Amino acid sequence: MADVPDFSSVSEEYAATRPAYPAELFDWLASIVHDRQTAWDSATGNGQAALGLATHFARVVATDLSANQLRYAKPHPRVEYRVASSEESGLAADSVDLAVAAAAIHWFDLERFYAEVGRVVRRGGVLAAWTYHVAHVAPPLDRVLRPFYEDVVARYFAAGARLVDARYTGLTLPGQELPTPELNVSVRWSADDVLRFVRTWSGVQSYIAAGKDDPVAQLAPAVRDLFGGDDTTLDVNWPLYIRAARQ
Repeated sequence: MADVPDFSSVSEEYAATRPAYPAELFDWLASIVHDRQTAWDSATGNGQAALGLATHFARVVATDLSANQLRYAKPHPRVEYRVASSEESGLAADSVDLAVAAAAIHWFDLERFYAEVGRVVRRGGVLAAWTYHVAHVAPPLDRVLRPFYEDVVARYFAAGARLVDARYTGLTLPGQELPTPELNVSVRWSADDVLRFVRTWSGVQSYIAAGKDDPVAQLAPAVRDLFGGDDTTLDVNWPLYIRAARQ
């Protein structure tokens, strides 16, 4: 897609605030592949999914367009980070057992990405893509994040975000579709954690770049009121929207 957001400028905040994925997700991914030699994490960001894959796979190649994003990725002996696009990974043909896109496939040139998956994934391997919607969060935080997203910043997100709005229901993966589990992303955060997370949203960065006032400053009083104190923490939960197909 032409209007892919660049998270390089918020890489440090991204690494600090983007939640990790549940261990159950990686247990399930490991259970649906025939071999666990190599996994490819496309558009890895700071490696949130790569580290989970490394608990099951002998080797994980994690690629991202942004060298600055990779700068903040946590090292792991089984993870190799590379600067590369999801459409041109640099991986050898027929070398991958599992290809994943974590909260990222909606930014890809899908035709070219699927061609790359067909090239690098071994026959019988799996392509999996999942996301959560930044504002589709469990109560009570939904009362402030959903209207902020829908009424203030939604129009500033690139077009690919519409796939996320639709919970990936409009996404068609190549291959044989597989049933997927119902899982959640969960963290325990303070009000400051929430506001730092919101600041990494690509739509928020685009809103500011358009010359408008910082929208997070507008949101902050409602978030702080919801938490009731700077030292208060709450459980924050997002449902995962998962798609997978055997190649």
